[in-house]
Amino acid sequence: MNYLLSGSRGVAANTSPHQQRQPPQPALQSPGTPWKTRKYSPGVQGLHEEIIDFYDFMSPRPEEAAMRREVVKRIETVIKDLWPTADVQIFGSFSTGLYLPTSDIDLVVFGKWERPPLQLLEQALRKHNVAEPYSIKVLDKATVPIIKLTDQETEVKVDISFNVETGVKAARFIKEYMKKYSLLPYLILVLKQFLLQRDLNEVFTGGISSYSLILMAISFLQLHPRIDARRADENLGMLLIEFFELYGRNFNYLKTGIRIKNGGAYIAKEEIMKVMTNGYRPSMLCIEDPLLPGNDVGRSSYGAMQVKQVFDYAYIVLSHAVSPLARSYPNRDSESTLGRIIKVTQEVIDYRAWIKKKWGSKINLSPELDNRLKIRDQIAPCNGEQQQNRDSEPSYNQRLALSLANTQQLSSGSSASSVSSLSGSDIQHSGMKFSMKGTHNQGNSYSPVSNGGMRQPVGNRGHHQYNRNIWRRKKHRDSLPISLSR
Repeated sequence: MNYLLSGSRGVAANTSPHQQRQPPQPALQSPGTPWKTRKYSPGVQGLHEEIIDFYDFMSPRPEEAAMRREVVKRIETVIKDLWPTADVQIFGSFSTGLYLPTSDIDLVVFGKWERPPLQLLEQALRKHNVAEPYSIKVLDKATVPIIKLTDQETEVKVDISFNVETGVKAARFIKEYMKKYSLLPYLILVLKQFLLQRDLNEVFTGGISSYSLILMAISFLQLHPRIDARRADENLGMLLIEFFELYGRNFNYLKTGIRIKNGGAYIAKEEIMKVMTNGYRPSMLCIEDPLLPGNDVGRSSYGAMQVKQVFDYAYIVLSHAVSPLARSYPNRDSESTLGRIIKVTQEVIDYRAWIKKKWGSKINLSPELDNRLKIRDQIAPCNGEQQQNRDSEPSYNQRLALSLANTQQLSSGSSASSVSSLSGSDIQHSGMKFSMKGTHNQGNSYSPVSNGGMRQPVGNRGHHQYNRNIWRRKKHRDSLPISLSR
């Protein structure tokens, strides 16, 4: 795979980005991009800097972890009253630390039952008023039977399963790769927010699971032909664009599956099918489960092609935003490059302020959070040696300028003009193809973009994101935000 987007590392001195930051400039903030408080470097280096700021702003805060621990404790108390010897464990994003402010909590209960006692626990949770009255749902027909509820006090959503070890093992597996690839959390937090606001962050809404997304990111870093993803000084902006390029247009979903174990590989679906259990066939997004042989992690992701489509859209938007052409945009200094594809609503900002007010005095810095803070300070834009290596070859911006030479300006009649995340300075894609050789696009038999111009994201889900879950004002809530997304 010959990535055109060469020179993945940045161009500043080999120091922590926190040491290089200019003093905050609140005037640069704009609605939807609260992480942007300073002026960024031109091009892809500026995107790198902005991803770091987004991560700093959106990553879990100590008071948010404290609030979630209280939610877990309330539910665990009810479970222990029913079954004193039961073991309650956390898995999923709260366990790995890769959660957004409004993400769910995943719990699993281990005990000795012939079948999961879903109804018994449901009745106990109702009796103790732990959950909102109409929020408890028992999904006993699902592949993995669970109880879904919304915590009464915090509106945090919780999924509870029984005797399922795979989730806990998966959390440990992800933590190991977070240690190996210190850049992974930065990419995941951006990608999670990107899918969340388009309602593509869960399988039952037509998207993909967080586990699938993380495995896709791990595979991307494992098999990257140019960079050493174990280094902490790679350019995050470049990696994000290349991730969108790979899974938005170059990966062959029809014929190829993803393997993580043994260093990672792309596997023909025919080979994967030979070891699949229960007569299943490989899904469109086929990801071999690294912990459960024969299981396809993407099996239920029926909307994977919608995810592919919005990844392609993000690739087009960001590629133009970091190109040399973008330097002539009239709003280049005030507009957020990352904000072209993701936004954070005021409701989420208000919710976090409410959490800080209620739980700020209960902060207890966990070892996991402390470790993430240390890793954050290791992410450096680049060093001098990298710059010397890059000086001998055409820069990314130079190559991108050549690739964009045949693009057309966004026409007034284009349907893409209604996309809320595009400014007037964005350019319509028209048959632009990057030279991608090797395994990532091997055997790709179709083009993800039509010749008629840039395809609009599915349903223009864009930034009108947080409309599914409405907060209800309650007297005991100290001015809790009126509405909030998941």
